[in-house]
Amino acid sequence: MITKPSKGLAIVTGAGSGIGKAIAIRLARDGFTVGLTDLNLQSVQAVSDEISTFKGQSYALMIDVTKQSSIEKATNQLIERYGDLKVWISNAGVSSMNHFINLSEEDWNFNMNINAKGVFLSGQVAARKFIDQGKGGKIINTASMAGKQGNVPFLSHYVASKFAVIGLTQAMAHELGKYNITVNAICPGFVDTPMQSRELDWESQLKNLTPEAVKSGMVNVTPLGRLQLPEDVAQTVSFLASTDANFITGESIATNGGAYMD
Repeated sequence: MITKPSKGLAIVTGAGSGIGKAIAIRLARDGFTVGLTDLNLQSVQAVSDEISTFKGQSYALMIDVTKQSSIEKATNQLIERYGDLKVWISNAGVSSMNHFINLSEEDWNFNMNINAKGVFLSGQVAARKFIDQGKGGKIINTASMAGKQGNVPFLSHYVASKFAVIGLTQAMAHELGKYNITVNAICPGFVDTPMQSRELDWESQLKNLTPEAVKSGMVNVTPLGRLQLPEDVAQTVSFLASTDANFITGESIATNGGAYMD
């Protein structure tokens, strides 16, 4: 149960399920008031209800990260309600799978618009708020270990979008440091989420294997010997959102159980 005063407002995009949900719950347990945002309002309302069971503070809003007006509207509502923004988590993301030569322009646009453009637009809104407040702040972007290597089957468009997130994270950190705004990224691996379950089905069809065989392959290349849990990612975000990480910026931190080491 949280008894201490709120550490301030943290906004999480894509907070309705998977990694975003785990991040939101962890930050609420850490003592932040959490702005839960997602394209699916019902999903974040359910997360808010879960947070209320341990007396955490949260508020759910619909957001479309491909539209700056939607991001600004939700952010303004949350700041008006809860005060200064302290932490921004750009987590909303999607994936699809196919052989490179069979990917469509729609596949490319779908991944790039949400995974890369969404981080760009969200980061702009967050940075402007932090600069206006004049107190610094923290931006944390969800990338992927696929943003550090191209050796990922059937995900070339997703890989491109996550490489973009890592590069953007470094560029943002360089420009925003003078405002005492830190910008970092997390790079999860094979995370046991609804998105991962869909990818297991897609990859098994593309490789003509069973989903269980594909899953075993993921576990076998992970030195810690299991699929990653969303809570594993949330722990790293919790650290980056804390004062312990005040002098870390421009980093893309591997949180993948050793599945890819750089």
